[in-house]
Amino acid sequence: LDLKPKLFALSHVGRGGVYSGFCREIAGSAKDQLEESSKRQKGDTMERRCGLLTAQNAPVPLKGISVRLEVKGFVADLSASLEYVNEESDPLEAMFVFPMDSDSAVYHFQAQVGGKTIVATLKEKEQAKDDYDDAISSGHQAFLLHEDESSSDVFSCSVGNLPPGDKVTICFRLVQELPLEADGAVRFTLPAVLNPRYTPAGTQGPKITTASAPVDKLPYTLQLEAHFHNPLGISRIQSNCQVTPVEFLNPEKSSAKLSLADGHGFDRDVEFLIYCDKIHEPSAVVEDGLETGSPGTLMGEAAVMVNLFPSFPQTASKASVGEFIFLMDRSGSMACQMSQEDSRPRIQCARDTLLLLLKSLPMGCYFNIYGFGSSFASFFPASVEYTQSSMQEALEKLKAIGADMGGTEILQPLSAIYSTARITGHPRQLFVFTDGEVSNTKAVLAEVQKHSPTHRCFSFGIGEGASTALIKGMAKAASGNCEFISGKQRMQPKVLQTLSYALQPSGTGLTLSWELPPGVEASPLVQPPTELFNGKKTIIYAQLKGKLDPSLEAAATLTYSLGEQQIRTITRFCLAPLQTGSATIHRLAAKAMIGELETQTAVDSVETSRRLVEVSVQAGVVSSKTAFIAINKDLNQPLQGPLRHRHVPLYQGFSAPQARFQMAPIANRKTSNRLRSISPITSALGLQGLMAPMACQLESSRVMSMGSPKGQMLKMRKPRDLMEQSLDDEEEFDSILQRGSRAMQPSPCPPPPPPPPCGRSAPSICPSPPIYLRGGGFAPAPAPSSPEPEEEEEGPWMKLIELQNADGSWGAQPGMDSPLGLTTEQIKRGRPREDLDLTLWVTILAVIWLHSFAADTKLEWDLLVNKSLSWIKAKGAPDLADCVKAANALLKTSVLPETLGL
Repeated sequence: LDLKPKLFALSHVGRGGVYSGFCREIAGSAKDQLEESSKRQKGDTMERRCGLLTAQNAPVPLKGISVRLEVKGFVADLSASLEYVNEESDPLEAMFVFPMDSDSAVYHFQAQVGGKTIVATLKEKEQAKDDYDDAISSGHQAFLLHEDESSSDVFSCSVGNLPPGDKVTICFRLVQELPLEADGAVRFTLPAVLNPRYTPAGTQGPKITTASAPVDKLPYTLQLEAHFHNPLGISRIQSNCQVTPVEFLNPEKSSAKLSLADGHGFDRDVEFLIYCDKIHEPSAVVEDGLETGSPGTLMGEAAVMVNLFPSFPQTASKASVGEFIFLMDRSGSMACQMSQEDSRPRIQCARDTLLLLLKSLPMGCYFNIYGFGSSFASFFPASVEYTQSSMQEALEKLKAIGADMGGTEILQPLSAIYSTARITGHPRQLFVFTDGEVSNTKAVLAEVQKHSPTHRCFSFGIGEGASTALIKGMAKAASGNCEFISGKQRMQPKVLQTLSYALQPSGTGLTLSWELPPGVEASPLVQPPTELFNGKKTIIYAQLKGKLDPSLEAAATLTYSLGEQQIRTITRFCLAPLQTGSATIHRLAAKAMIGELETQTAVDSVETSRRLVEVSVQAGVVSSKTAFIAINKDLNQPLQGPLRHRHVPLYQGFSAPQARFQMAPIANRKTSNRLRSISPITSALGLQGLMAPMACQLESSRVMSMGSPKGQMLKMRKPRDLMEQSLDDEEEFDSILQRGSRAMQPSPCPPPPPPPPCGRSAPSICPSPPIYLRGGGFAPAPAPSSPEPEEEEEGPWMKLIELQNADGSWGAQPGMDSPLGLTTEQIKRGRPREDLDLTLWVTILAVIWLHSFAADTKLEWDLLVNKSLSWIKAKGAPDLADCVKAANALLKTSVLPETLGL
């Protein structure tokens, strides 16, 4: 209570009462927690609210989401509508934080209120936020859409001043490039899962706190209708969700549609795999400029998108040199199961993948393996040469790794890797495996970009909800490749295909030349990639200036070096522009330009920021420096009652719940800046000592609220706000502080226990005290009913691969008889001649067994078997065809020698 005079004095600093609001929050929240705890102890029935509810029994205004999707070739155009209803008695501000692919270009935002449509304007972000604050304070309705400060794949939509009983529909549109899978499928993903982002110690976490709820309690629905178009024909469409049967709209099967079945649970991303004919053929699409665009500007001239699929000659040899560094996420969230469809723990899939990678490396290269969580460790002090001995040592250490290293701090191990000396003659290749749950994405990407001249980075997002901004950004920054593994997809094929890219020579020194009619010029809108990979789709955007004759053709010629070879590929296309109606190609090009500007080291410089805002506003595509703002000035009367703040919950998937304890988000940044300035004072007065035990009593949901009744969240506003009232009565303050002190005393924070296993969903009330996470966060203790997913027993083909030697051979060692289904004596007697080297014979048996009994996993063992075949050929045995024949007889198979290249 010695703090009371100081606190009371602070409550009168400035007549705005900011500090008094802060003190009211501390005391009021403690009082609410104490009252609710008392009711539970007495067995009283707590107040139940009606209408749409979160897991914390608070109303949620989002009622439904409707999505219309158009997929044309490699481009998706998506329109989404979000319907909000205020079923409370007070005016409301709702905030919906949702994931979005980092490559998405959001180009339209509007609100429909009372039959009136209000189209948003794209402005510089700080100006848009100020306009939003001013509109709310003036009694207007306002709507704000912007990227999260820390990551480009998280968006926030705010609906302000929604009167009691009113309904509003928010609509936004976006376009997106679609990736091509290894099996030729074009993949579209609608993220439905937003995993909590871990905030490392000493870094600033996101300013947005998301709410969550168990999947069966989400109070809104999703309707989705999808249309697909491809002039070359659609062979089939697959989805990981329940959908209506695919309906083809013409005999050529160039158009189709389907819908998401009723009752979608928001427990997974919505994914479509579209299989089309001749998908790997190069193509180009021309789009006219907008009539409203000024000549000479990005939107006023035609644009072309060129899709390239480099095909390297068969003579291109694989590299036998390189330094391969594998950086593996070992945070607590890696103990979660891969997805709804795949119950295996992520860490088990990662271990299996590393085993295959180790077996597939070429002799003579160098390698090392790092694991990271809240700290990091490596298998070896520095990269070691790949030999039988070093591989065996790594495999033994691999068996012991688990999801046991706490939080997700990837920046420190990256810096440590970059600080190690590179090995002359062995280009560095970095493979990163993570579920992508970090909040300092931009700092990580800046570190990768800084060291991009010295390495290539290949990144893999594990499980649903992995950050597309992190995974894609790392690969782009260091001229690598990225893959996402979710649903029923296996990690191993994608990773081994990427290793194949890394072992192959890449195309370098790219140049693009144009064959155009007189009077037409082409200029690149973004820089071409620095490297090309065999068969990997590459997109290039260019502006076409001049009058286009739709009856004429043009050509784009790509030239690049492949070792000593000079390769040229020509893509011919018609100049007849595509009629999209939404400037799809232009906006995708603008998104690529924005991405290029945002990855520059001087992104915060005045000139770069100016150019970012200029491109963003001109194309109408939101960026890190801009935001959409819409204001309904018809609602210009002061609203009665306090403005209540609501977070709409998301399902947060299979990830360890890592909740950060923090003040309720404050939209009025002018006020919040003053509030943040209190931090040093509160530290000096010991206020953090009052706040820490109170954190242990908070509910385990990711909406952390202080000072508002029944866990509601209030926003600090201008003069009318309750939080702005000063505390003039010392007796009243004394009463509040004493009540808060009594409420906060009974539950001191426990010492930090080990990281929790993950559960399927966060419990509504924390069953035991929260767990302190390194990095300043609290995580609820795991619910007893959420056991860790069990690891599956490995199949015989994996047991066989474990026994392979580093040079690709298999020896007659203990354990070989089990996966082959033969006894040791049978193996020896089955040789075509007694003097045949037993190691050579067993290696031939192993290769034929894999081709016959594990053909469905060929993408996973293809590289290591190629190493085996090279070893077999190097032995120079004259009767390899007879050996294959004898092996087929022993194994009862029918693999031809030509199939093996023997």
